[in-house]
Amino acid sequence: MCVGVIAGVHGVKGLVRVKAFTEVDDDLTAYGPLGDAGGQRHFDLAVIGRAKGLLLARVAGVGDRDAAAALKGEELYVDRAALPAPAADEFYHSDLIGLAVVHVDGRQLGQVIAVHNHGAGDLLEVARPADASVLLPFHAAAVPAVDLTAGVIIVDPPLGLLPGDPETA
Repeated sequence: MCVGVIAGVHGVKGLVRVKAFTEVDDDLTAYGPLGDAGGQRHFDLAVIGRAKGLLLARVAGVGDRDAAAALKGEELYVDRAALPAPAADEFYHSDLIGLAVVHVDGRQLGQVIAVHNHGAGDLLEVARPADASVLLPFHAAAVPAVDLTAGVIIVDPPLGLLPGDPETA
């Protein structure tokens, strides 16, 4: 599960800036070894501070700016089993991706392909078979039910949000 990404370099001695995706930024290294998406590379990170809202970290074996710059964009993963179970009304983004999206009236709307957050709350990006993907707000009013076992999200989006709704026709 992706818990962070190396966002850039800091200084000339090989420090990296890291955007953490954990609930508490400082927990980035608390869940065990960090690796790449394919499990081919491992990163031994030591968080040493903060700068401009990001963590500053030293990566073992990285001692200069060029080596640190080569890591920019590298996503950092941990084993899912190392993470705590989410609360009853909370979900890991990766658990939502791939779920079928069904309107409360029974219409099949598509499948979740991404979860975005631009600061005002989570948005589900739903790929639709016949239309362009649509962004749906992920809050209780618009998403009354999530059934991970059945692989389904039931949605009741605001009128006019979906193509074909009376407000958008």
